[in-house]
Amino acid sequence: MMEHLNMQSMDKVAANVAKIRELFPNCVTERINNEGKLEHAIDFDMLKQELSDHVVDGLQERYQFTWPDKRKAILAANAPINKTLRPCREESVDFDNTENLYIEGDNLEVLKLLRETYLRSIDVIYIDPPYNTGNNLIYRNNYYQDAEDYLISSEQLDDYGNHMVYNLLTNGRYHTDWLNMLYSRLKVSKDLLSDRGILVLTIDDNEIETTTMLLNEIFGEENHLATIIIKNNPSGRSTLTGVSIAHEYALFYGANPSVKLGRLPRNDKQIARYKEIDQYGQYEWVNFRKHGGYKEDAPTMYYPIFIKNDCSSFRIPKILWNKEISEYELLEEPMV
Repeated sequence: MMEHLNMQSMDKVAANVAKIRELFPNCVTERINNEGKLEHAIDFDMLKQELSDHVVDGLQERYQFTWPDKRKAILAANAPINKTLRPCREESVDFDNTENLYIEGDNLEVLKLLRETYLRSIDVIYIDPPYNTGNNLIYRNNYYQDAEDYLISSEQLDDYGNHMVYNLLTNGRYHTDWLNMLYSRLKVSKDLLSDRGILVLTIDDNEIETTTMLLNEIFGEENHLATIIIKNNPSGRSTLTGVSIAHEYALFYGANPSVKLGRLPRNDKQIARYKEIDQYGQYEWVNFRKHGGYKEDAPTMYYPIFIKNDCSSFRIPKILWNKEISEYELLEEPMV
């Protein structure tokens, strides 16, 4: 029947780009086309280099992390807004005395409003962005399309009328839209952190590398405190590659190089182990050896120590592990 016919011819350019991507994935990038839409494109300078047996003259190389409309994302982070927060007393609990604040609204606009009052005053910021799996909605900033064009192409709105869109796997799971959405919000968040402030962002394996580069650019590599693995799904999440993923990541960044992650206080059971005390605090005596196991399991972790009778010096002698008899052969004489 007519409605089952494909009335559109093959996009040969897109097919050719896909073929090149199979051979040279590093030669395919993202760009905004003349219609304002995101598409994959060929980096011809890189392709020339891949097909050449000598260094090809071209643009000057430099270390950088960029994507289409990055400058507009910076502009979006810095642009002022003409809005304010409205109190909702009827929906609040003990509005006049509570020390907690819950805000509903577009997160970029809310962050900008908070920046007016809480500039460099927040100690901890936790961000849990969309993971860019291809199945979740992300905010698309206003500079991509005008309202009429956008509403034609997407019917997705949040509760406040903000435009949202699926960053679909069928679109190649583009990084650009997701990066532009996240970049401006992280830029404003950094302004809120106090001198001892820490930002924590959780992400999964889809964008862990990209997110780390993004945070390194905004906060500086020297302020990357840790990347911690969180086991959040012991049974594992199935993937197209056949590997079950049981974890995600939490990235910690400090406001400046002086910020450090502290240790949790010890509980009573832990403290009870440390029965000795000196000018530095409580401690315990432990044997100078590997805890648990047998010397056959880790023979290099078992060794004698020679100490002079007057305790003026000591050394670890050369030894040889004899596998046949499971014993050490001492290659040096003890110290006197």
